Amino acid sequence: MTLWFVFALMTVAAIFAVLWPLSRGASDASGGTEAAVYTDQLAEIDRDVAAGLIGSPEAEAARVEIGRRLLAAVDSVRAAPAQSNLRLRRASAILALVALPIAAVTFYLSVGSPQLGDFPLASRTRVADANQPLDNLVAQVEAHLEKNPTDGRGWNVLAPVLARLGRYDEAIRAYRNSITYNGDSAERRSDLGEALMGSAGGVVTSEAKAEFERAVAQKPDEPKASYFLGLAAEQDGRQADAAAIWRGMLEKAPAEAPWRPLVQAALVRVGGPNMPALSNDTMTAAKDMSEADRGTMIRGMVDRLAIRLKQNGDDVEGWLRLVRAYMVMGDRDKAVSALTDARQAVANDAERLRQLNEGLKNMGLDG
Repeated sequence: MTLWFVFALMTVAAIFAVLWPLSRGASDASGGTEAAVYTDQLAEIDRDVAAGLIGSPEAEAARVEIGRRLLAAVDSVRAAPAQSNLRLRRASAILALVALPIAAVTFYLSVGSPQLGDFPLASRTRVADANQPLDNLVAQVEAHLEKNPTDGRGWNVLAPVLARLGRYDEAIRAYRNSITYNGDSAERRSDLGEALMGSAGGVVTSEAKAEFERAVAQKPDEPKASYFLGLAAEQDGRQADAAAIWRGMLEKAPAEAPWRPLVQAALVRVGGPNMPALSNDTMTAAKDMSEADRGTMIRGMVDRLAIRLKQNGDDVEGWLRLVRAYMVMGDRDKAVSALTDARQAVANDAERLRQLNEGLKNMGLDG
């Protein structure tokens, strides 16, 4: 009710604004104009004469001229028909009283009625909301790219999201469009090859391998492409070639490279050395590490040892180091699990099983 009352007041105010000028007669419009000005001028002349500002002859001449103009103004007012604009004022008043409210109500019912249905989603503004589900955001970007298929930036944003969602076939198309409209690069070729691998269930197909080779040709130290070329060699049964690729990566990589543990684990998997020897600079950096960083480094080394032992379980000393490391780190459950795996690995070799049991006597896990 309050809203409707406000609307009614606004309508009344609008009507009043229209009718007020129309309610004033013709005399109102003319009485305060020329005749009033000339009358004021006559009075001003009298004041100037009394003050001695002008002489009597000049004052008389001015009165004659002003009087003539005043008579002309009065005659023009009398000559004007009093009812000349009466019909126009009546028509305007009727328009303001009747037509204005009708027009306002009609416009509201057609545009602002709360009974109207909602607008379709497609007609709403397409502003991305970070709180929307990822699928909705992807749909918005896809709709944008349907209208703007040459928007390279859009394809560059969409491609990795599709790959993360497991929609590899669409990701492949997006990466290819990104290359077409953004230009070729080693990184984009590597991403395309990874999407092709995902579409093939993790197998480095010949098509994916070709993309990795193109990436390495453009940028020899591209880590993703190099790693997957090593994986392709491993999947083909060429363990030595895979080890050579990954060993070369580790030799050239900085110590803080985030992918170094992954490559080290892969190198262990194909029978390479456990870890390349650490340089003096690396050892010095390790001494300056915080407790958290040093703990992360130690866990990485333990994880790599566990991966190697799963590939080659004959190393009794390695199993003992792994169990001891888990105990020191407080991971007793992992230590028990490693002990079970160790005994299963050497179960068919009585001598190794005996060595394992002897080494476990002082760890509290020999039962």
